[in-house]
Amino acid sequence: MQPLKKRVQSLRSEVMQAKQALQFDALAEELAVLEEQLNQPEIWNNPDHAQSVAKKVAALRQTVQPWQVLGVQLDDLLELMELGDDDLLDEFTKQIDALETEFSARKTDLLFSGKYDGREAVVRISAGVGGLDAQDFAQMLERMYLRWAERSGMKTDVLERSANDDGGLKTVVLEISGPFAYGKLRSENGVHRLVRLSPFNADNLRQTSFALVEVLPKIDTPDEVDIDPSDLKIDVYRSGGKGGQGVNTTDSAVRVTHVPTGIVVAIQNERSQIQNKETALKILRSKLLAMQLEQHADNLSDLRAGESANWGSQIRNYVLHPYTLVKDTRTKHEDRDTQGVLDGKIDDFMTAFLSQNASKDE
Repeated sequence: MQPLKKRVQSLRSEVMQAKQALQFDALAEELAVLEEQLNQPEIWNNPDHAQSVAKKVAALRQTVQPWQVLGVQLDDLLELMELGDDDLLDEFTKQIDALETEFSARKTDLLFSGKYDGREAVVRISAGVGGLDAQDFAQMLERMYLRWAERSGMKTDVLERSANDDGGLKTVVLEISGPFAYGKLRSENGVHRLVRLSPFNADNLRQTSFALVEVLPKIDTPDEVDIDPSDLKIDVYRSGGKGGQGVNTTDSAVRVTHVPTGIVVAIQNERSQIQNKETALKILRSKLLAMQLEQHADNLSDLRAGESANWGSQIRNYVLHPYTLVKDTRTKHEDRDTQGVLDGKIDDFMTAFLSQNASKDE
């Protein structure tokens, strides 16, 4: 019994240290405050604010509750072991094994040290060189991230989607909400490369395609990134429709250009010009914040144009022919289960990236 007690006590000590590193008490207190806000009926007078708070509560709860449960289970197990019933040794061993496994899974939370890692993420996927193959690849990546989000219990919203009539995607903008959404997905920021036999080529030749994935932290309030209105150029144009009677004939699409950096965000999903402008500005603020993080700039005036996620920063290769392999160019992590990866099995790539960054920071 004594060796088992030592295992539990050691694990309990590790859990307490991990909770300190995670600033668990502050997270639990923030969760309690937000839950109290949600219990006030007047919060629903502003539905947008209420939904934002509800999202934060859900994300925090998914982070806080597993650590709370782990701590309670360890305390309960120690109390049972104090009874000294040797008939329960096998059961105790199984429970300790399970708790150690759970702790190993939870330890990834400690890798999120970035200021915005706990935020929701805005993911923009753009087809690159490769025509229909590249647009099909962009759609494959969209599906991969949607599947990953579903597996991870995260919520997804499509903010903008521009599809090709012949198949595939030109661009898509997703908002992904859940625990450490940005912290996990920032490993995906950069150029993704696909090598395969082209389904769009009559000769079935090998084709290389590219897609750009931009991962941005979601901005909670406009004053987080204060943009000088004189730095903005806003154009309104006619949204693209499906033709015939279903065509959208209103000039509701909005293109916002941040002149100093050259960043352009165009949104046409909503019928309302005001809604499209609001969404475009949200994405622009997220892009500018991401640029600040990349360039270690103190304010927007220090940003250098063109130095954001670009076509020169290739991060991952997906090879489907002549062999099957997905390999990250930064961490060298690889997986031969290409179909599994494209079905959303990308957590190992994320963990490898976070672990590499954590070791650099030490």
